[in-house]
Amino acid sequence: MRRPARERGMALLTVLLLVAVMAVVATALIDDVRFALRRAANAETTAQAQWYALGAEDLARVEIAHLTQVDPRRTPLTPEWNGRPLNFPIEEGAIQATLSDGQACFNLNSLVEGEGETLNARPQGAAQFTALARTLGVGAGATLAAAVTDWIDSDQTPVAGGAEDGAYAGGRRPYRTSGTLLAEVSELRAVRGFDSATYVTLRPHLCALPTTDLSPINVNTLTEAQAPLLVMLSGGALGEGAARQVIVRRPAEGWTDVNAFWAEPLMAAVSPSDALYDQVTVRTRFFALETRVTYADAEAVSTALLEAPLAGPVRTVARRWSLAE
Repeated sequence: MRRPARERGMALLTVLLLVAVMAVVATALIDDVRFALRRAANAETTAQAQWYALGAEDLARVEIAHLTQVDPRRTPLTPEWNGRPLNFPIEEGAIQATLSDGQACFNLNSLVEGEGETLNARPQGAAQFTALARTLGVGAGATLAAAVTDWIDSDQTPVAGGAEDGAYAGGRRPYRTSGTLLAEVSELRAVRGFDSATYVTLRPHLCALPTTDLSPINVNTLTEAQAPLLVMLSGGALGEGAARQVIVRRPAEGWTDVNAFWAEPLMAAVSPSDALYDQVTVRTRFFALETRVTYADAEAVSTALLEAPLAGPVRTVARRWSLAE
């Protein structure tokens, strides 16, 4: 029996609707497959770029080991390595690696002394931070040093001008102090008193080394831009202009030892304590590595802190898949 024309029309419309729905579903599936393949390809190239960055880190450890073998007591300046970008071509891209002295800075963790869960305020570290801040035109150095000290130390008793948990608990987003060593300088953004302008001014001269030792400054690797660190060491007894002159007059191969540095006529204005005398060094223990990799359509950047101990192999202390803030 033949169906009425109206029923045949409805059946045709239903078939057409099903075809349309299936076409939409098929298109969506094809797009999902295409995007999945693209994501997989991007993930693969990004992973390969990161492997190249890790390879550059391995090469840096080899170079550092070579430097320490040449002279275990004094890090040589040649071949030139400090802050010099090295470029390596690779298939479909390139690697740029920059190795520099990672301890030419004020170690924020030197604001305390001790180890583990027993970290106490160190007045000498606070004095050096204050001197550095003053040299850079930051007037609240003592207050900032106190705030960072309380952020790191183990107790809940604020030092003069400092801020423990109570100072942070009353904010719109309450939080607590860390009570442990800083892992990176960017943590200062959470510490009271560090607004954007203060952070930007101080940041180039700060670091967070995995030790509470007073900042071990290798005077042979300092640049003129890092002259404020010499002013810091002198407690302000040495002006910034004089500090720059000390660096400019440095022998081409660097001072042979710490005694030669302190024998510089311009350093006569400074009467170093035993602790300060030992703080100056001609050997770099911590190295900073910045790596940029371009590979195919991917890019990878990493920063690493490498340590060359007096005994044992060079090791990676910290690694981040980002540039330093």
